[in-house]
Amino acid sequence: MSMQGFIRSDGRKGIRNQVVVAYLVECAHHVAREIAWPNRDQAHVIGFPGCFPNEYAQKMMERLCTHPNVGAVLLVSLGCESFNRMQLEKIVRDSGRPVETLVIQKTGGTLSAIKRGQAFVMQAIADLADTPRVPLDLSDLIVGTVCGGSDGTSGISGNPATGRAFDRLVAAGATCIFEETGELIGCEDIMSSRAATPELSVELRASVEKAARYYAALGFGSFASGNADGGLSTIEEKSMGAYAKSGASPISGLIKPGDIPTKGGLYLMDVVPDGPVQFGFPNISDNAEIVEMMASGAHMTIFVTGRGSVVGSAISPVIKVAANPEMYDRLHEDMDINAGRIISGDADIDAVGNEIVAMVESVAAGQPTKSEQLGHQEFILTYKTFEPIGPACLPA
Repeated sequence: MSMQGFIRSDGRKGIRNQVVVAYLVECAHHVAREIAWPNRDQAHVIGFPGCFPNEYAQKMMERLCTHPNVGAVLLVSLGCESFNRMQLEKIVRDSGRPVETLVIQKTGGTLSAIKRGQAFVMQAIADLADTPRVPLDLSDLIVGTVCGGSDGTSGISGNPATGRAFDRLVAAGATCIFEETGELIGCEDIMSSRAATPELSVELRASVEKAARYYAALGFGSFASGNADGGLSTIEEKSMGAYAKSGASPISGLIKPGDIPTKGGLYLMDVVPDGPVQFGFPNISDNAEIVEMMASGAHMTIFVTGRGSVVGSAISPVIKVAANPEMYDRLHEDMDINAGRIISGDADIDAVGNEIVAMVESVAAGQPTKSEQLGHQEFILTYKTFEPIGPACLPA
């Protein structure tokens, strides 16, 4: 398939050309939403609701506002929050993107800020029409995957098919990211045996052990009542299904949110915070993990669901893979791929894996996903803390 991307000053290529309207505290959320609304197909709202500063949130916003799918940025500040808006604006401007900071307390209030912000968005959209396009290959792509609303079918249809797709994408030079160390408990041995180096094997195992300690301190884990209602029995059973979406390729590295892989391969993302439990449940929803993979450069996310989910994402498209054939029949208007055909005997894992790869190519070429067509732009960013990865996490 012939694909073209939007070239950015750092050499990365985007598959979309969005204007980001970013609120820097919850007090500015409404104004940001109203600014984007008239042009919501191309203007996407993201933001950090907290007033107290957080290094993780700062890094995430910097990565997201300079994501290859982003062409211009409007920062919306109330004015008295502790977010370092000047640093964020400088990073965006240094990336070559048009950027403006709108401080509501200095602009005259809600209506005045909305009017000024909408003028910026309209001008940015007009200017972005001239963004240079260049050939795009699978090796230019970063693709993430999550599974949510899992049931007993997820681990035998949707996740294995996504794993086959990941194997094909990695072989073509793409960068693929799977996540949720809290849902890999019980898979430490088989996962670490796939590490590219002995040192990385140790790091992979340690990331899952950290997740187990974190959840033990919380008193609960990543196994919900909805999973049990869907036929799953234990976190180990859920973990095996979640692990299947990583495929069988060697694991090239371990990253944390906001770390951008420098070359193709398969990467595990550790989303469980470092240090003592401070901020509660680390994956408050699937959208939080989608946001973290976007911060690491994911152009799109493959979302496998058995019980059903209707969410999408700001900035980057979400491809929905239905694992359960009955759920697909009920929610087909939100699903892109019917992996439930594996269970009904109408397709095998390889066939659906190939269908997912074809969908990745189509979305990269500009085809909207179902969640994009429906206008889904969910976004969640909360407090976390992470230590930098060590040299063993990214083998040369």
